[in-house]
Amino acid sequence: MKNKISDAVKTDHRELEHYYHIIVNSTNPGERTKYQNQFVWELARHSVGEELVLYPAMEKLMGAEGERLTAKDRKEHQVAKEQLQEFQSTDASDPKFMDRIKELMDNLAEHIKEEENIDLVKIEELLDPTESDEMAASFERTKMFVPTRSHPGAPNKPPFETAVGLLTAPIDKVADLFRSFP
Repeated sequence: MKNKISDAVKTDHRELEHYYHIIVNSTNPGERTKYQNQFVWELARHSVGEELVLYPAMEKLMGAEGERLTAKDRKEHQVAKEQLQEFQSTDASDPKFMDRIKELMDNLAEHIKEEENIDLVKIEELLDPTESDEMAASFERTKMFVPTRSHPGAPNKPPFETAVGLLTAPIDKVADLFRSFP
């Protein structure tokens, strides 16, 4: 079965929403920490995957409109990365923990809505099913090789993002071995 890039991106969005709901509804700090790590892991990889696969395709296929949309998306990602960095370094028992995840998710919710209703609709209109499937596969492969924590100071455009990501990802992945996950 073919997978569309829009489906791959939306699947990640639903996972993030799922992890968020577990975090805010849990009263167990251990469970919160596990899902905090899972949320950070997913959002960090998702953001870089979009920046390396989806956004360049939008710029190429949509021209000036794609450049305008991705410039806005990259700015929103930068804010999210900064918020994610604060959240990932906040202990689940910290009084600021819930405020940080709620602020981050409030910010992400608007970005997700616009991305699903505008960006993904427009890119799918320009791709044939095979191209969309290939882009989805590339997006999923890319997420296997990128950092798993937020690094807002890193470049957010290829080729520099790719190079920095390849250097940072192994450090994140080793540290992940010592973190708890669901």
